[in-house]
Amino acid sequence: MNTHESNSRKWLHRFALLVVGATFVLIFIGGLVTSTDSGLSVPDWPTTYGHFMFSFPLSQMVGGILYEHGHRMVATIVGMLTMILAIWLWRVEPRAWVRRLGYAALVAVILQGILGGLTVLFLLPTAISVAHGTLAQLFFCLTICLALFTSPEWRKPRVRTDDVQRPSLQTLTIITTALVLLQLILGAVMRHTKSGLAIPDFPLAFGQVIPPLDSPQIVIHFAHRVGALLVSASIVWTVVRIFRKHREEAMLLSPALLLTGAIILQITLGALTIWTQKAVTPTTMHVATGALILGISVVLALRARRYTEIPERIPAAEKMEKIIPQAG
Repeated sequence: MNTHESNSRKWLHRFALLVVGATFVLIFIGGLVTSTDSGLSVPDWPTTYGHFMFSFPLSQMVGGILYEHGHRMVATIVGMLTMILAIWLWRVEPRAWVRRLGYAALVAVILQGILGGLTVLFLLPTAISVAHGTLAQLFFCLTICLALFTSPEWRKPRVRTDDVQRPSLQTLTIITTALVLLQLILGAVMRHTKSGLAIPDFPLAFGQVIPPLDSPQIVIHFAHRVGALLVSASIVWTVVRIFRKHREEAMLLSPALLLTGAIILQITLGALTIWTQKAVTPTTMHVATGALILGISVVLALRARRYTEIPERIPAAEKMEKIIPQAG
């Protein structure tokens, strides 16, 4: 590999990291829109009070308009960055599957923009709003994958260690990632059905372990709390496995430590969201930290696949034949 090609790949990876960072900022601002109930502060789309994106007067960006139009501006920037990344991959990336992942990210960000417009045009229907929030998380995962796959780490020769535990670390990290994604979807349902304070106390629920499930909003809220327990248990199981069996592998240990800190922060923010009656700061940080946990889980799942290997099981009968040769 010549110096020019090496520098080009470094800058491609750095640009992919920029897209990841911009997407995370977008998710945070999207959380602000929901937390401040600013979703319909701008009633038209794709214009803002008749103005196209960057022609809207800055002097009028106040209150809910600041959050909603600001969200649109950042979303447009993320879309442009994603388009540049897809074109860059098409031009220089030799791996076809990575190029296709870049195209998928571009399609996802376009669909995300359309869903964002539909939430406004149809006055924030729950189904479209939840789909909008879910696709945001999936798009964030795509950008993380692209950043990882374009990194120098992914081009180096890999050394795999045998993983004889059951379930394997590969399986465990996939389960954890799936649970986190389902929990984020459930969280989106809770936000967009106004169920965030359906149970007003924490850690108990109406002073009980299991609340009276006599309304859809209480059921949704309590399901989110149960989901949080399942996610926490799965993360603890995954992290303990890495500490016990793979602590010498820095590529696994580092995200495991980050995941530990992130889940502790997330539980704290969830409690603060209840205790402060959904104050804007902890509520928005709760949304953003959920995305962060998903992103770390995706990295951990990909690295588990790369750095661990599941030995093939040899049937017991075949093992016996190798130990005791057949007579004659």
